[in-house]
Amino acid sequence: MPDAPAESVGSSAAAADSRPSRQHGQVSDEARADERRFGVYTAAVLAAGLVAAAAVSAWLPFEGSVHLWWIGPLLALAFLGAEQLGVNVDVRSGISWTISFTEIPLVIAFFVAPFEVVLAAHVIAGISTLLARRVSGRILYNTGAFFLEITSAFAVAGLVKQALGDPAGMPWLAALAGTLAAPLASCVLAMAAVRVLRRRMRVGTVLRLAGRILVVAFVNASVGLTGYLVISTTPEAWPIVLAVCLGLAALYWAYSDLLREQRDMEALSDVSLMVARSGQQAAARPASRADEIRRGIDVGEWATIAERIKDQLAAGRVVLRLRFEPDEAMRVVVAGEPLPADDVPADDPLLRLPGAHVRHVRVTEANPEVRAALLDRGAQEALVVPLRSANQLLGVVEAHDRLSRWRGFGKYDVQLLGTMASHLATALDNRRLLATLRHDAYHDPLTGLLNRPGFRQVARDPLRERGSCVVLRVDLDVFSTVSDALGYAWADRMVMAAGRRIRDVLGSDVPLARLEGASFAALLVDCLPDDAHPVAERLRAELSAPYPVDRLTVEANAMVGYAASGVEENSEIVDVDSLLQRADVAVRATRGGEEVRGYVPSMGQIFLRRFQMVTQFRQALEEGQLSVHYQPKIALPNKHVLGVEALVRWQHPEFGKVDPDEFVPAVEAAGLVGVLTSFVLEESLRRARRWLDEGLRISVAVNLSVRNLADAEFPAKVVAALERFGVPAELLTFELTESGVMADPQRALPILRELHSLGIVLAVDDFGTGYSSLAYLRQLPVDQVKIDKSFVLGMGTDLGDLAVVRSIVELGHSLGLTVVAEGVEEDLARDQLEAMGCDVAQGYLISRPLSEERLEAWLQARTARSVGRQSETVLTLLT
Repeated sequence: MPDAPAESVGSSAAAADSRPSRQHGQVSDEARADERRFGVYTAAVLAAGLVAAAAVSAWLPFEGSVHLWWIGPLLALAFLGAEQLGVNVDVRSGISWTISFTEIPLVIAFFVAPFEVVLAAHVIAGISTLLARRVSGRILYNTGAFFLEITSAFAVAGLVKQALGDPAGMPWLAALAGTLAAPLASCVLAMAAVRVLRRRMRVGTVLRLAGRILVVAFVNASVGLTGYLVISTTPEAWPIVLAVCLGLAALYWAYSDLLREQRDMEALSDVSLMVARSGQQAAARPASRADEIRRGIDVGEWATIAERIKDQLAAGRVVLRLRFEPDEAMRVVVAGEPLPADDVPADDPLLRLPGAHVRHVRVTEANPEVRAALLDRGAQEALVVPLRSANQLLGVVEAHDRLSRWRGFGKYDVQLLGTMASHLATALDNRRLLATLRHDAYHDPLTGLLNRPGFRQVARDPLRERGSCVVLRVDLDVFSTVSDALGYAWADRMVMAAGRRIRDVLGSDVPLARLEGASFAALLVDCLPDDAHPVAERLRAELSAPYPVDRLTVEANAMVGYAASGVEENSEIVDVDSLLQRADVAVRATRGGEEVRGYVPSMGQIFLRRFQMVTQFRQALEEGQLSVHYQPKIALPNKHVLGVEALVRWQHPEFGKVDPDEFVPAVEAAGLVGVLTSFVLEESLRRARRWLDEGLRISVAVNLSVRNLADAEFPAKVVAALERFGVPAELLTFELTESGVMADPQRALPILRELHSLGIVLAVDDFGTGYSSLAYLRQLPVDQVKIDKSFVLGMGTDLGDLAVVRSIVELGHSLGLTVVAEGVEEDLARDQLEAMGCDVAQGYLISRPLSEERLEAWLQARTARSVGRQSETVLTLLT
C-alpha cells in the first residue's frame, strides 16, 4: 500500500505527516498553509466516502447465504490481523509501500457478508490500528479513505457482476475485480494527498508503485479467493490452503528483508551526501574558527538530515543533539513531533547511557530515571546512540516511537541507526577537521587574523557589491630591528600586540589581515577617502605608542597608506590585489616624515617608473646606458690629488638622466646590487690601471651595499678583479655606511676583516648619522672616516655642526684614522677643515663628479705634475 508520505495503515493510504522538521518547537508559515490545505482535502475525502457508502448501500443488496451474527466481529479481527502482519518495503523520500494481507479477508467478505458489515469491520479495524500506533492527527482523513476503499471495491464488483449477467450470488471474477479496486483507490487518494501537501513524485515512481500494488493485490486476492473456493467445496483441504498462505507470507518477508537492506543503504548514502553537500556550502568564505565550525554543523542543514532519518525509521520523532564546540551546550534539532521541552538537564539519564552503541529503551522496561526521561519527552520508547570521535562526545541521536509497526523498533532499526550514527560521527569529525584546515588556510597562525588569501576572499564581495571601499595598509618599521636585537619571539609578541591595537581601533566587524612580517591590511566598507584619513591617523597614533614587552618598552613607528576603490585610473575596475598594491605604494610614499598617505594616481606612475627601471637594468648595462663618473679628492693642506670616488650614472633613453638616489635603492631591493657593484668595480679598476700605466697612483673608491657584505664570495670576486687588472689593493677603497654594517654585523664583520687583510682601504661613509658612532667605530676594521656632508655644509653658519666636525676630526685622529670631509663647497669650509687638521677634502669646490673624458681634461687643466720621492708622478691642484 502507498503510505502517502507518512504512516501506512494496512490497505489504507494514511495521510502524509506533513509537519516539517522543527527547531525548538517552531512551525513555519508554510507548514501551517499545508495543514490548512490538507484539512480541506480531509473534509472532501470524508464527505465523498459517506456519500459513496450511502449510494452503494442502496444499490447493492446482499444476496449471500451466510447470515450469522458473528461474521462482523470475525471480519474485523481478520482485517485487524492482516494490518498487523503488513510488511513495509521500498521507503523512498517519505513514500513507503506496505504489503498487507487485507485483500484476503476482503475477497472472502464478498461471499459471506453484506456491504455494511464489511465496511464497518474495515473501518473499526483501521481506526483501532491508528489509535494503537498513536496516529491521532489523521483519523478523519483515514476514516474517509476507509469508506472510499470499501465503497469502490463493492461498486466495481457490482458493475462486473451486472456485466456478467449473473443475478445469483457473487461471481468470483466480480469479487476479484472489486478486491483489486480497493488498493487502487487507496493509491489515488495517497497521490492526491501528496499533491495537496506540495510534495513531488515523479510519474515513473507513481506508475511503478501502482504496478506493484496491483501485482501484490492480485496475488493476495487470488490466494484468498482460491482458498475460499477450495474450502467451500472441500473443507478438509484447509491445511493446504493454510500452507500456501504461510508460504506466501514467508516470501513477502524475505522480499521485505532484501528491499529493507537496499533502502537502508540508500538512506545511508543520502545522509552522507547531505552532509557532504552542506559541507561544500559551508566553505563559502573564510571566517573565525568558531564560525567555521558552526557553519560546518549548520542547524538548518541538519534538520533535513534528521527528517531523512525519521522517515527511514518510520519514527514519530528524531532528535539530534549536536555540540558545536567542546565547552558549549548541545543544540537541539527536531524532526517530527515537537519536544514538550527542549532543555534537558546535564545529567539526563538518556544522555548518560553507557557505551557507544545504540540503546533501545521502553517505558515498560526501563528503570525509574530512564522512564521519567522518556515521559518528559512524551515518548514510550526510544533508540539512543551517542556520536563520538576519539573519546569526544560530538552529539546524541534519539529516535522516538516507531509508527509503522505495532511492535515498535526492531533489530533492523537498531542496526540501521547504529550505522547511521557511525557515519554521522565520522562526517562530523571530518567537517570539524575541514573547518580547521579551511581556517588555517585563510588565517595567520600567529595572530589569528586573516592572511592574504583570506583577506582576498573576504574583500571580493564587498568590493563588487558596495559603492566605495577603502583598503588600509599598515607597516611597523621596527620588526626586523626587534627580530635582530631580541629574537623572533619578541618580534612576534609585538606583532600580536599591534594586531590587537588595530582590532581595538577598527572594531570586530572590520576585515583585518596580517600580510607578512609587521604589515597589516584592513577593509573599510562604505567608506570615502576623506573619512579614511582620520581612521588612518588614529591607527598610526595608536600603533606608534611604546610597546611594553615583558619588562622592556620598545619604541615603534607606524606608516599607514590607504587606497579607495573610487580612485581609478583609465576607468579601470580595481580588485582586491590592485587596492592592496596601491595601498602599499601609498605606504612607500610616506617616507620623509609624513606617516599617513592616501593613494593618488601619480604615485602609481612613480612606482611604475621604478619597476620599469628594475626590469630594464640588465639591458641598460648591456647597451652601455650606465657609466661611471669620478669625483676627485685632495689632501689638505698640500692639495695633492689622492683619489676619486666612483659614482654610477644612468642615461635612460626614455627618462633621461636618472638620479642614483632613485634607481640604486630600486636595484638594491630587486637583488641586482651585486651586478651593479661588479660593473662599477670593473670600470674603476680599468681607470686605475690606465693611470698606473701613465705613472699616476690615484686610488678609486667604490660604494658597497649591505647586500655585498652578506655575500661570502665577495672577497674572492674582488681579489680576482684586482689580479685581472693588476691594480694594487691599496689603490682600492670601499666605502660603506655605518648603518649598513650594523644591519647584520655577524655577517658583515668577517667580510670586512677579510677585505682589510688584503690591503684594501675601508672607509665609513656618512659618519655621524649611524647607530652609535663612538661605540662601533673601534670595532670596525676601517682606515678612514668620511664626515657626512650635512655637517660640513652647515658648519659655516651653525656652531653645533662646526663642533660636530671638529669632534669627528679629533676622534678619527685619536684612533689613527684618515678623516675625509665631503660636501666642501666654499673656501671658508676648506680653510676651517684645514685649520682643524682634516686630512682629505671632497666636494663641488674641488670638482663635481665628472665623466672619464672630462676628468682627464680637468686633471690636465687644473693640476700640476711633479715627481715624488719614489719617482712617481704626483698631481697637485692649482690654486
